[in-house]
Amino acid sequence: IGHHFNLSIDLNACTGCGACVIACHSENNVPVVGKDEVRKFRDMHWLRIDRYYSAGDTFVEEQEKLNNLGAFETYDVIENPSYDNPQVAFQPVMCQHCNHAPCETVCPVAATSHGRQGQNQMIYNRCVGTRYCANNCPYKVRRFNWFNYAQNEEFDYHMNNDLGRMVLNPDVVVRSRGVMEKCSMCIQMTQKTILDAKRDGRPVKDGEFRTACSAACDTGAIVFGDINDQESKVSKLQKDDRTYRMMESLGTKPNVMYQAKITNTAEA
Repeated sequence: IGHHFNLSIDLNACTGCGACVIACHSENNVPVVGKDEVRKFRDMHWLRIDRYYSAGDTFVEEQEKLNNLGAFETYDVIENPSYDNPQVAFQPVMCQHCNHAPCETVCPVAATSHGRQGQNQMIYNRCVGTRYCANNCPYKVRRFNWFNYAQNEEFDYHMNNDLGRMVLNPDVVVRSRGVMEKCSMCIQMTQKTILDAKRDGRPVKDGEFRTACSAACDTGAIVFGDINDQESKVSKLQKDDRTYRMMESLGTKPNVMYQAKITNTAEA
């Protein structure tokens, strides 16, 4: 059958520390574009952390008041302890590597296609920058290169001089302007693992497959593995009662799954 890769993210364990975001930048030569570009919605993170805040029942009541506000009435938040200390849920969001990917069908040059191992792959030298894929992606995880971020004096974030460029990962291409880019599920790491095992003449053991984000996660919230291996950790997590996929109703069939966050706020 071969390998089929899946990512599993436990929202109970995620603390929103951002280590996965930094690891992703470092592993995949993702440029740092600076705050002025981010203000123009030109951020380049392949992996973002969404934050969801809630403040219990009072939050719902306040929302009701806000919805029923009169034309000339003003709104101010009632002082309430739950607003001072809201609950927060962190959700890392990367390319979901959909098995029925909306981005693949709209690309006029087939620059994005589905690999046999489950990854949604980008072929950068085919991409002509139509950005149809970004418009069609329901998860908003694709990034467009507006400029040459490397060797460009306008963006001096250590990709200009020889010393800074020595830090770049030689296994990952540095993208040029005018192309779309996104999470690759660290295909260079998975291929190295497969080739190392092949050279040693042995099967790949569970836990050997890793991505930059899963390797960097301190709490073990991100688990990466082969779903076709029935004994793998990621395969067992798929059968967990808490498991769901983001925006499942769209029928995109993502290869990234989440374990729902459960909070018990009742008194013991």
